[in-house]
Amino acid sequence: MSHKPFLCIAHRGASGHAPENTLKAFALAIEMGCPWVELDVYFVDGELIVIHDNDLDRTTNGTGLVMEATFSSLRALDAGENEKIPTLDEVIALIDHKAGINIELKGPNTAVPVCNLLRKLVSKGWKPSEFLLSSFNHKELALADEAFRRGALFYKMSDYFSRTRSLNAYSINLSMKLISKEVVEQAHQEGLKVFVYTVDDRAEMQNLKKLGVDGVFTNYPDHFPPEE
Repeated sequence: MSHKPFLCIAHRGASGHAPENTLKAFALAIEMGCPWVELDVYFVDGELIVIHDNDLDRTTNGTGLVMEATFSSLRALDAGENEKIPTLDEVIALIDHKAGINIELKGPNTAVPVCNLLRKLVSKGWKPSEFLLSSFNHKELALADEAFRRGALFYKMSDYFSRTRSLNAYSINLSMKLISKEVVEQAHQEGLKVFVYTVDDRAEMQNLKKLGVDGVFTNYPDHFPPEE
């Protein structure tokens, strides 16, 4: 069997070292040589913004629900270390082809505006393969343009493979607690990549690599085992 790459995917950027989902965290992931970054998107007030939670309390100095805020009030907040909540546009401009971008469709009604933006970027020279669209909300993911790869996220036991088939998914993105040799082998038989979240321990990374997993989401890209 030929040697296949084991991907390091910076979870919300290098979020172990910088405030999650900020330009600082994504810049640091690039600096660390991470080939992929992952981020979370909401569509608020006509804008695609990069934030994980549905409320503002944990990751910013604001309070209340993301979907009830105006874009200008969101931009006025501190997302940590004087970083703003970035727009998806800003993150993509920063990354500038230096890494692939896994966009998790987090908020409601995100698939269509995200794909509209990505189609514009493709017309300007980005490749569809530089993006992966993922979601726990498989109905939302099904609305994404099939020009872009889909990653089906799961956090509990499920009928993974009928779900991934119906989505025509590229990858299955699983919680570490769901991983077994059998699941990895069946996923590969189905032609799926297997990406695992969220893995910060070096020994766990090595174990997953031995199991044949294709990549891990990590808050600490600097813990990633070097290629042998």
